[in-house]
Amino acid sequence: MKNFHYIFDTIFNRSLLAELVDDCDVVFHLAAAVGVKLIVDSPVRTIETNIRGTEIVLEMAAKKRRTVLIASTSEVYGKSDKEKFSENDDLILGPTYRGRWSYAASKAVDEFLGLAYHREKRLPVIVVRLFNTVGPRQTGQYGMVIPRFVEQSLADHPITVYGDGRQIRSFTWVGDVSDALIKLVETPAAVGEIFNIGHYEKVTILDLAALVKEIAQSRSSIQFIPYEKAYGVGFEDMLYRLPDISKAERVIGYRPTKTLTEILQSVVEFYRTKTSGKMIGVGA
Repeated sequence: MKNFHYIFDTIFNRSLLAELVDDCDVVFHLAAAVGVKLIVDSPVRTIETNIRGTEIVLEMAAKKRRTVLIASTSEVYGKSDKEKFSENDDLILGPTYRGRWSYAASKAVDEFLGLAYHREKRLPVIVVRLFNTVGPRQTGQYGMVIPRFVEQSLADHPITVYGDGRQIRSFTWVGDVSDALIKLVETPAAVGEIFNIGHYEKVTILDLAALVKEIAQSRSSIQFIPYEKAYGVGFEDMLYRLPDISKAERVIGYRPTKTLTEILQSVVEFYRTKTSGKMIGVGA
């Protein structure tokens, strides 16, 4: 891609990060520990990566007064029993002895840090709470549900639903997310604000599994796995995780462009092509 420069490193590399911030106009801070499995298995890594990494990014950006967009998460809403979350809602987290909440807490601290830099140092900061971003090439390695369901369906393996499958979620097309992030950094009224970016279409996890199976034309069965077996004793989940996107609609004209079915079709096609490519390679 023309004018595209890629460096594979860590945000803990302060000297390199300082050089990169110096050369840019806007910082999209997406670096974080992600995925429920990684969070449960490696809470120390989760907390250190999210909080210390954000501290370094903000410090470097403040020196050059670069606009920073911090990618946060719907997880910060925690255990609230509301059906739909808006940006001004209280955050309700579980007890500290349950590591599942370390991710939400660390991302909430990221938001506090970013908004503190904005208020105290006048750094242009925007916070975005993402709701289940999905697209081709996403891996199910760290617990992302759609790529995991798709891979299981295409292999005709049991589709593993954690819990009872009644959890209600929404999923957002990655292209809509990237467009929204660009529009936000180009909008002066977005600075110092928090925005939900997600989809208004909702689905239970059980219905999601059935829809993936249908699109993939799979012979898979649907198998229920207790949370304790998937993530360990004491894991907590919430029934609802849906966004109120009216603020993003009002400020940047945000609207999702793909239905859930279209998103799933795209992911299934990617994995089907990927699997087919691997088979060709073996045959050669």
